[in-house]
Amino acid sequence: MKKYRSIFISDIHLGTWSCKADILVDFLKNNDCDTLYLVGDIIDGWKVSQNKWRWEKEQSKVVERILKMSRKHETKIIYVPGNHDEFLRPLIHQITLGDIELHNTYDHIGVDGKRYMVVHGDMFDGITRLAPWISFLGDRAYDMILGLNTFFNAVRHRFGYHYWSLSKYLKHRVKKAVDFIFQFEQNLAGYCRRKGYDGVICGHIHHPEIKDIGGVIYMNDGDWVESCSALVEHHDGRFEIVIWAKL
Repeated sequence: MKKYRSIFISDIHLGTWSCKADILVDFLKNNDCDTLYLVGDIIDGWKVSQNKWRWEKEQSKVVERILKMSRKHETKIIYVPGNHDEFLRPLIHQITLGDIELHNTYDHIGVDGKRYMVVHGDMFDGITRLAPWISFLGDRAYDMILGLNTFFNAVRHRFGYHYWSLSKYLKHRVKKAVDFIFQFEQNLAGYCRRKGYDGVICGHIHHPEIKDIGGVIYMNDGDWVESCSALVEHHDGRFEIVIWAKL
């Protein structure tokens, strides 16, 4: 088992059929840390409102594993809700979730003393911030793409081709244009620069990445629907994207 100083995961979307819970359970069994950050969209509350909630045994194992890390491994758990689990935001500072700390944003201090803002990121997404109904419609459309993706790959498999994520390809193409218009990454970097942060750690757009934006370190931990990725911080201070399964 590998031991890290910190692990950041987001966009698990528990309660949906597209959640790769089995792969995440395997990741959590083989990787430990001093602090685990849950960076939003852990539970998909939107599916509850749509009566499309789907909970499988492996998803319960994700919750059990996280709680076990907190109890037996003495891992500190920080939960920063996102737009899909925004029902938790009004409860911040009002309830406790056992040993799990609930925050709207959180300051992570690196080994070298640098200060990083940990935030899901939806409030910096122009679509979600300016027109939530567009984002809601996009979520339904994305479900359709995932369904098409399953059929598409069944045909590919029959002809001997490997898995290829049509949904990931389409979403990345669309998101690239959306990010250009609404400047998601630049908005985050600009905010952090004004507030004196050295960097930001976020999720939301399902695209794992580490890069420098005008002197601000931008790190996105990806998701557990398509990328099956996490951001890890080594004890020497290095940050790294870990892809646990190539879908």
